[in-house]
Amino acid sequence: MSDYIKEKMLGKETQAISEILSHQVGGDHYAKMTIQPIEFIIGNQLDFCQGNIIKYICRYKDKNGLEDLQKAKHYIDILIEQNTK
Repeated sequence: MSDYIKEKMLGKETQAISEILSHQVGGDHYAKMTIQPIEFIIGNQLDFCQGNIIKYICRYKDKNGLEDLQKAKHYIDILIEQNTK
């Protein structure tokens, strides 16, 4: 886990986050990335919708293709709707 992420988590390296970064359950589509989505999401304090967008965009080529792009679009549509009221 990067020092930046540790700092953002107020110095609390949780076992769950360490496990995610060292051993991915259900494939290797994140593990082979230089910066895993969870590191980026936590490091930038993204909310649920933003985090899901990052996750689905990062993995679409290696996991679910068009379905993941549609999921990312769904969360983008939610953010657009929330910000146009």
